[in-house]
Amino acid sequence: MTKPSNRFRYMVGMVVDATGAGMYIPLSLLYFHHTTGLAVTEVGAIITAAAVIGLVSNPVAGMLIDRFGARAVLVGGYVVRAAAFCLYPLADNGVVMFLVVLPVALGDTAHPPAIQSFVAEIVHGTERDKLLAAQRSLRNAGMGAGGLIAGAALAMGQDAAFRLIVLCTAAGYLVAAGFLRTIPTDRATAPVADRASRKGGYRLVARNRPFLGLSLLNVPTALGYMVLSVALPVYLTGELGAPESLVGVLYAVNTVGIALLQIPVTRVLVKFRRTRAVALGAVVFAASFAAFAVLGEMSQGTALVIGVFAATAAFTAGELLHGATASALVAHAAPEATRGRHLAVYQLSWAVPTALAPAALTGLMSLSDTGMWLVLCAGVLGSALGVVRLERRLPEAAVHPAARRDPVAGPAGAAAGAGPEGPGGSVRWRPETPEAVRD
Repeated sequence: MTKPSNRFRYMVGMVVDATGAGMYIPLSLLYFHHTTGLAVTEVGAIITAAAVIGLVSNPVAGMLIDRFGARAVLVGGYVVRAAAFCLYPLADNGVVMFLVVLPVALGDTAHPPAIQSFVAEIVHGTERDKLLAAQRSLRNAGMGAGGLIAGAALAMGQDAAFRLIVLCTAAGYLVAAGFLRTIPTDRATAPVADRASRKGGYRLVARNRPFLGLSLLNVPTALGYMVLSVALPVYLTGELGAPESLVGVLYAVNTVGIALLQIPVTRVLVKFRRTRAVALGAVVFAASFAAFAVLGEMSQGTALVIGVFAATAAFTAGELLHGATASALVAHAAPEATRGRHLAVYQLSWAVPTALAPAALTGLMSLSDTGMWLVLCAGVLGSALGVVRLERRLPEAAVHPAARRDPVAGPAGAAAGAGPEGPGGSVRWRPETPEAVRD
């Protein structure tokens, strides 16, 4: 991906996608409650059921990525979701609603491994970290803009505003697909031997224990990510007595912070081991969870407000350290020949905690507010320690942003998902100067 125009097309596609999603996601429950007349709880149950069933698309997406390439799966997923959103205005009862939200759920679940694999096919080395950081930053900005547009549309108080929002979301997916399908990838030039090694299915992933360990260690952190949208609003308003308006302000602080700081933070992080940055991000998450636990002992007043903002700032800092770097770490740790399957397995470490978070976090909170924060704190600290201990078993190119394979060694070790020396010590890795990193 050497041409600036390719980067430009990619980022435009991501911004358009995020803007469309930002228009709809905050209103998903309200939209179907408004158009079907169903209770919010019924709408939530239908959407959750579709999301759980949608998890089946994760392993299927991994196989399709390895067979047809990430771009084909990515564009196909956009088209499927766009078509489903065009049918949303027809949903006037629970059955039809389920039938139109299920394709969206399938596409949503297939999207993360597809987009990560696509990035891995178009950029390499430290450029991968930087592009993931830029993507994360601009997507946050796009979703924020989408939310503002949706709010302005609904302020008009007309039913047509709901239909306009879902159709604009569909259009956003189609425009994103149009931009991304024009970006060339390295897949067409992959060695024949690498293509042949895509056979073997998920057995290859099951034998890659370091990668499975990396995926399992992500589960506590992924659950921690859900705090801002699931646990924190209930905790602040119900337990701390904070006004509901504060929740929106804190969400804005987090979103704006990611949008403005992710790129400069990642420029610094590419100088260090990815595993250490990911672990540090988890430690900072733990500090924010501990701070929220302490806030439960405070009374109303200025100290409480300052503490809430400080804890949210720490949470945002944890995201800045962990988010883009973790994506780059996993993309490099996944063997090229079976990258789709590997990233599909890794994405389950996000999808499952995300699906379980509402029940898990509220259940813990019902037992003990402080206990919930301490459980989350212990989980992310364990994840941080585990990633550091796993470091020596991961490929050198995954751990060190500026690393590459010795050209005389060939791709055997990386394709097998082995560590720095590969199976039988067939691959050696060495640092590479920044100017030599492949663009």
